Amino acid sequence: MNKYAFFLLILSFFPTASIAKLEVFACAPEWGALAKEIGGEEVKVFTASKASQDIHHLRAKPSFLAKMRKTELVFCTGASLESGWLPVLLQKAGSSKVQAGQVGHLLASEYVERLEHAESVDRSMGDVHGEGNPHVHLNPNNLILIADELAERLSILSPDKEMYFNNRLENFKKNWQQYIENWKQKAQSINNKNVVVYHQNWIYLLNWLNINRVTTLEPVPGIPPRISHLENVLASVKNKDISAILLTPYQQNKAATWLSEHANIPVVTLPYTVGGSKNVTDLKSLFDETLHLLLEAST
Repeated sequence: MNKYAFFLLILSFFPTASIAKLEVFACAPEWGALAKEIGGEEVKVFTASKASQDIHHLRAKPSFLAKMRKTELVFCTGASLESGWLPVLLQKAGSSKVQAGQVGHLLASEYVERLEHAESVDRSMGDVHGEGNPHVHLNPNNLILIADELAERLSILSPDKEMYFNNRLENFKKNWQQYIENWKQKAQSINNKNVVVYHQNWIYLLNWLNINRVTTLEPVPGIPPRISHLENVLASVKNKDISAILLTPYQQNKAATWLSEHANIPVVTLPYTVGGSKNVTDLKSLFDETLHLLLEAST
């Protein structure tokens, strides 16, 4: 009996209402979008955060508790990204099947290779994740691996819709592979370009596109830079060909503006996730727009 067979056996004793949609609680817009891609009309997705919010610092609001009480699948990032608020929701409102280790508890970062593992973590290091960098959605190849696991979980929770979910998965993977090939072709001109980042959000995107992160504006993750640190950053980029300073929609740009003015480097706010700009309404447009902005900055 595999790790989910027990839950499938239990579910088989209960009648399934074919008109009922499976309730999904997505912590972030990228996971809400992926749930809709694979779940289609058979899922009802609630997304807890917006692109304008730093998911590290979300709060367990009463409205989240109400949604959690009804949900059948919690779909989040993991790697401690939601550790400040998700455990509270699960403890107060989550059913047994959405708790850690259960079929209704899906953490995307557990199904891909995580980068930037820290051997040891303490407060002096700032907002460092010992399990690895959690921003895994910014390599589109990772989304295929996560979609595979998502389709399996949906099929276990709604076994009568298994064929539907698998068909949507196969269509997604076929289209997504073609998109990845097209994006890589377009991105050839920005291979080995140099960028400065505000936070370590971008490592998966930069690794995928073979772009170099020269330095980071934060002295340690989660700590705003002071002028002394910015002066050191300015010295480190002197005489280097830097294409852009990369921000997310929720990051303050005072430090980026200071460096831009002193080093003549453009500030580029990338969408980061679905909803990060008016043009980004789904996962495909997230990468379309991201590439467009990076290519524009490099010319």
